Amino acid sequence: MITVNAMGDICPIPVVKTKKAMDALTGPDQIEVLVDNETAMRNVMKLAKSSGAQAEQEQLGEREYRVLIDVGENAVKVSAPDAGTGNNTAVSSAAEAGKGAQSCPACIGTVAAIGSDRMGDGSDELGHILMKSFIFAVTQLDVLPDKMLFYNGGAKLTIEGSESLNDLKALEEQGVEIMTCGTCLDYYGIKDKLAVGSVTNMYSIVETLQGAMSVIRP
Repeated sequence: MITVNAMGDICPIPVVKTKKAMDALTGPDQIEVLVDNETAMRNVMKLAKSSGAQAEQEQLGEREYRVLIDVGENAVKVSAPDAGTGNNTAVSSAAEAGKGAQSCPACIGTVAAIGSDRMGDGSDELGHILMKSFIFAVTQLDVLPDKMLFYNGGAKLTIEGSESLNDLKALEEQGVEIMTCGTCLDYYGIKDKLAVGSVTNMYSIVETLQGAMSVIRP
């Protein structure tokens, strides 16, 4: 068994350490990952599941969590810790072949990256109105973005009580993947209020942006 000690490490280091340990394996083995917060535990679990490995999680004590990953013969190496469409693997394959993202038909098309709950500088009140209008305008596009990333203050748009929640749920129903930074939810103390989409981590955010053909930033 291999132990990955990620206690005290900030996002995305626990995921990166785990991925490196999995990539270094030459055969079936077990990896024990130790982290100090629930968000990191969920992110490591997501990485394990995206590779096809079996994984279990448990809380050992206050701010002590353990993920046990059983990497079997059928597990595959993954280029990103985000489970889902598999687009990130296609991006990695295209990059390894020396191809640009636009030559890869399975790559991510358009990503909307939203780092605030307001749009532009100046009046905060006006900024909130503009951001609400922006997200509504996205719902009216003929071609919707593939993914929408929410981080920092933007995380407040995906929680209960958000004026944009109905629009975001409508986008999700139409196939748009809504992803919110877990570290940001923890920082603002709103993790339990997430009402649409899924929690992601910085590693996945970076790979999603890297693999996108175009990025919209309001």
